[in-house]
Amino acid sequence: MNIEEYKGVWVFIEQRDGEIFDVGLELLGAGRDLADKLEVELCGVLLGDGIKDKAEELYQYGADTVYVIDNPVLKHYRSETYMKAVGDLVRKYKPEIFVYGATANGKDLASAVATEVMTGLTADTTMLDIDLEKRMFEASRPAFGGNIMATILCKKHRPQMATVRPKVMQKPEPDPSRKGKVIEEKFDMKEEDLRTKVVEIVKAAKKGANLEEAEIIVAGGKGIKDEKGFKMVKDLADAMNATVAASRDVVEAGIIGHEYQVGQTGLTVTPKIYVAIGISGAVQHVVGMQNSELIIAINNDPDATIFNAAHYGIVGDAFEIVPMLTEEFKNALAEEQGKGVTTNA
Repeated sequence: MNIEEYKGVWVFIEQRDGEIFDVGLELLGAGRDLADKLEVELCGVLLGDGIKDKAEELYQYGADTVYVIDNPVLKHYRSETYMKAVGDLVRKYKPEIFVYGATANGKDLASAVATEVMTGLTADTTMLDIDLEKRMFEASRPAFGGNIMATILCKKHRPQMATVRPKVMQKPEPDPSRKGKVIEEKFDMKEEDLRTKVVEIVKAAKKGANLEEAEIIVAGGKGIKDEKGFKMVKDLADAMNATVAASRDVVEAGIIGHEYQVGQTGLTVTPKIYVAIGISGAVQHVVGMQNSELIIAINNDPDATIFNAAHYGIVGDAFEIVPMLTEEFKNALAEEQGKGVTTNA
């Protein structure tokens, strides 16, 4: 493989029924930075049925070029069709970097394409950068139980590939004045050629609250100890009109379900306010909430690493502090309601 032949930064743009997933737009923002450093084009890859007109939206978020494959067999995601289509594009145009959203489909596709074109893949990355001296893509992610950040390189194969979880990167502001070009590629597969058929799509019922859309989150960690302690976290969340969340330790203890877990093996959230109670601040948790607008940490250990991520910190016993905060919020809420005013904490 002559890696010098590979140029450009690509982003896979996931869509469903013509609606672009935000993670693709977030990655265009990150990809724009990478492409500018390398002085190459940023390209979006868009597959589907009747989706060509969506390319203009991608220009606004930073894409210079959009590769479009429009075919009825691509209406719904299937590994065999998407892997073949994307693999053909990679072999033809030779991008040096290719990033995907770490959604269920994105992870499936990225691993399939990596196998198809015989390259490496870094999963669930939280930081992307370029070593300009070596022209090397640096994909970083928590490792060894979240105790360190590992930077992973793909030195001998191209494209250099990574998946990035939704909300890890910041979605850029669209620029309606930006223009780009579309390159349409043919895809000859027909429905009768396929081994898999989409019979029906059934939307799964969501369990619990939608943490990814919550504006205020109150999260409890290992320091909360048990269900009685976590009830204290829930009480504060209720008083703040907030959504409750947890670290991995709390979920693994069986105190609350996995759908409430924030972190590398849970959800990535970006609320306006994130209150971390009894959370030590392991990397694997912080990567899931570090982009919150305001982070407040409560911990009895003044050296807890969570304070490095927090905008405000309270050092002390959560079992004394949290009930006092809960009472204050209840009183404030009652006072506002007495005045006929609705508040969101």
